[in-house]
Amino acid sequence: MSIFSASNILLPQGVSLPLWSVIACDQFTSQPEYWRRVRERVGDAPSTLHLTLPEAELGANDEARAAAIARRMEEALRGGLFAAYPDAFVYVERTLQNGRVRRGLVGQIDLEAYDFSEGSVSPVRASERTVAERVPPRMRVRRDACLDLPHVLLLCDDERRALIEPLTRERDALPLLYDFELMEGGGRIQGRLVRGEQAAALAERIDAYERETRARYADIGAPALYAVGDGNHSLAAAKACYEEQKRTLPPEAAAALPSRYALVELVNIRDEAIAFEPIHRLAYTENPEALLSRMREALGGETGPRVAWFTARESGAFCLAPERGALPVGAVQGFLDDVAREIPLTLDYIHGEDALRELSAREGALGVALPAVDKAGFFRALALDGVLPRKAFSMGHAQEKRYYLEARALR
Repeated sequence: MSIFSASNILLPQGVSLPLWSVIACDQFTSQPEYWRRVRERVGDAPSTLHLTLPEAELGANDEARAAAIARRMEEALRGGLFAAYPDAFVYVERTLQNGRVRRGLVGQIDLEAYDFSEGSVSPVRASERTVAERVPPRMRVRRDACLDLPHVLLLCDDERRALIEPLTRERDALPLLYDFELMEGGGRIQGRLVRGEQAAALAERIDAYERETRARYADIGAPALYAVGDGNHSLAAAKACYEEQKRTLPPEAAAALPSRYALVELVNIRDEAIAFEPIHRLAYTENPEALLSRMREALGGETGPRVAWFTARESGAFCLAPERGALPVGAVQGFLDDVAREIPLTLDYIHGEDALRELSAREGALGVALPAVDKAGFFRALALDGVLPRKAFSMGHAQEKRYYLEARALR
């Protein structure tokens, strides 16, 4: 069986889908007012808000809240809330705020093919370094959960556009499952059922994609077939919980665990609606000019991508030597991490070059404007450089992240 495959998908029936569907738990972490508005709007209506734990609300009662979430999941699963679609995919069209349509495919991945540890050569890779302390809060919810509710966006590098794009041409022949406006400026989402002959044909295309991708990157040994674009830490928690269960069972029983699989939405990195926006670096230190001099000496070269910099008194740019890594963000972050072990250094991550320029005008600040990650070279860079550093890129704005909607039973 392919790493990415059809799943037994659950969708709520007889509920308000705009209230059911809320944004990923790791968004608006510094804006509790966002989650207050959502809670006021949802009230006691059936909603994924009651089945997830927003990071903005993490606190001393997390254990009790995780237990309450597990109970509500059980009530929803056993109480007839869901309609079941076995051995199916969901073809998704998400109309974003800018009018572009991001196309995706909901299915499941085999967690045996995924390893989020640094230096991993697994077919499914994390796209950024996992922050260990961000995993346990998610594990508390996942460990006793009977439902898998995904906000993971999984990237594939389908250069031939053979997986998702054919479904766009067939969309009118696929049964409509939902079509509604997401709350809080999330845009519109439409989902169509892929099953039977269409699902079988899609499974063949997925198998071909996985074979062809291995062959295309054969020169680098162990290529990534899929990469986690959003939801790295939630998928890491799913993997960690599966490994916990697996250790307690004989191999044949472990292989049959529902927790071996995780529901995700697959998107093609080549999709024009997917924008990789750079996240710039802002370093505060006693002598930003000296830090800049060290950076240019360590990373600069005659050729390579240009990296702009700003301080309170001047600005400029230098070429980043190609041998420093396939992606500029990896070289710059690695340098700053090394320096932070030697001298006092506070690092911030800034969206937008205008904001970076403004903040760099402060005394003691050095702003480094990074070029956007090249989508076409992303998978090769991931294989060559390993997992990217934290905050390597952003896949669009916060409102464009995945909303919880489909589910899958974990027992």
